[in-house]
Amino acid sequence: MSNAVRETLTRWPAVSEFVFVPQNEAQYNRLVQLLDELVDEVGEDESHPLASLMEVIGVLIEKYEDEHIPELSQ
Repeated sequence: MSNAVRETLTRWPAVSEFVFVPQNEAQYNRLVQLLDELVDEVGEDESHPLASLMEVIGVLIEKYEDEHIPELSQ
């Protein structure tokens, strides 16, 4: 097992409470709330330590929306 996997295994239980692929609306809403908080904290500071987390959470939200929320017709 590599050091990277060993380190991830040690830290994942705590991180997985916040970083996960949402499977239902409640989990989706948790991620949206977290993203709102991250946006408030990070703003547009790409060098902020949480900037990449904000991006990852945004991708997870987008994936859920693409799969579960129908697009509005205009």
